[in-house]
Amino acid sequence: MEIRKRNLFRTAFIALFVILSVNGFAKKKTNILFIFIDDMGYADLGCFGNTKVHTPNIDQLAEEGILFTQFYVNAPICSPSRVAVTTGQFPSRWGITSYINGSKPNKERGMKNYLSEEAPSVARNLQKAGYYTAHIGKWHMGGGRDIGNVPYITEYGFDESVTQFEGIGERYLATYETFDYKDGTRGLEKQSEKLGKGEIHWAKREDFTQIFVDRTILAIENAQKENKPFYINLWPDDIHTPLEPPLHLRGDLSMQARFFGVMQEMDTHMGRLFDYIRNNKELKENTLVVFTSDNGPDKAVNNAGILRGYKTNLYEGGFREPFIAWWPKRIPKNKVGTKNTKTVMAGIDLSLTFMEIAGAEPDKGVEYDGESMLSAISGKEQQKRSKSLFWIRPPDRPGYGTDNDPDLAIRKGDYKLLMDFDGSNVQLYNLETDIGETKNLKDVQIEKAAELKEELANWFKNYPHDIDLDKYTFGSLK
Repeated sequence: MEIRKRNLFRTAFIALFVILSVNGFAKKKTNILFIFIDDMGYADLGCFGNTKVHTPNIDQLAEEGILFTQFYVNAPICSPSRVAVTTGQFPSRWGITSYINGSKPNKERGMKNYLSEEAPSVARNLQKAGYYTAHIGKWHMGGGRDIGNVPYITEYGFDESVTQFEGIGERYLATYETFDYKDGTRGLEKQSEKLGKGEIHWAKREDFTQIFVDRTILAIENAQKENKPFYINLWPDDIHTPLEPPLHLRGDLSMQARFFGVMQEMDTHMGRLFDYIRNNKELKENTLVVFTSDNGPDKAVNNAGILRGYKTNLYEGGFREPFIAWWPKRIPKNKVGTKNTKTVMAGIDLSLTFMEIAGAEPDKGVEYDGESMLSAISGKEQQKRSKSLFWIRPPDRPGYGTDNDPDLAIRKGDYKLLMDFDGSNVQLYNLETDIGETKNLKDVQIEKAAELKEELANWFKNYPHDIDLDKYTFGSLK
């Protein structure tokens, strides 16, 4: 009798589950595609006001989603910015404050050679939650130059990976046609080849974005074969130099022509990927696409529009980035095509946000520096930030020419304060009224300057850094 009751209960439960599934109440987990462009400035997209570039596919993504105007990465240079979005923590925790170079330059700058395997990883947490995970494109958190004794990318929680010369595992190495490089390479590619540790393919530099988009589509298909939701990093190495557009977009091969050509080619392949997702009903209804960049523009290539500064410095142009969230199933119709101009969001927030979306558990005992911004990304509200943001200048980048760039910065509310480690070189800006950081208010709003200076100094003094401060000085390297 007891067995019969249990069987009846089990049958009823299965029937109820089937009914709920048919009626759409059994929710599938959201697929997450995280696109992280390289060296793209705040003003490089048409949807951010650039009338000279040709980015119709990315612009359409913004028209179908939400565009955010106050998104920050957590370093003005590539490697630490990537550490932040991976871990949900400020990158100085892990000893990475500039781009990872060879072993000698890393040591000279007090830097680690790679991201520790002990660091939190959003991919690892989503993998544990049942996601198929893939990293496609630039890594730059270990592997390359003369350093091969680093973890494989898959050891950070990815089911598959493919990268370029700044990572270990399967990778594509570039040959060049329009630069005067010996043997058609810069030498960095040859160094990577010598490291081994992964299947190596050679391809033209101009084909890299196409290759990485093709591999992303393949990773989506692999996830579908395993009947799993996916989390995929698509991190192209465009629009980082050397810039080599395809033949039909090369123009006069000036820096500007190269930049426009690479931007247009990148947008074309992003369009292929977006159409692939749109044209698959299941993917369209159940995928979040996040599109942004790792740091600001290279001064020799592009610019940040109305923002002050470039890649490597702590002014807005160094780390305020375009940000688009596309999520048809969750973003309300009245929010589609709108701009969120109020939410201050950062790279360190993405880890917790993605985990909340995926139903993944954050690491126990880990102090995350970010906060979940799900309400903002889903269009529910222009969410208000509760935590301050902090930055440390890369140790090898004291400024362009004779500039003395500040060492530290804090953003709290509408205000931003910059200063050197010793408390000098103080600059205070109200970003609500002065986005270009043109009016230093330190002698006008004395109390506000003192408040933020104290908070920034306390953070820097008490925050757990894994960096060698003896390698820093006030404005230059020792």
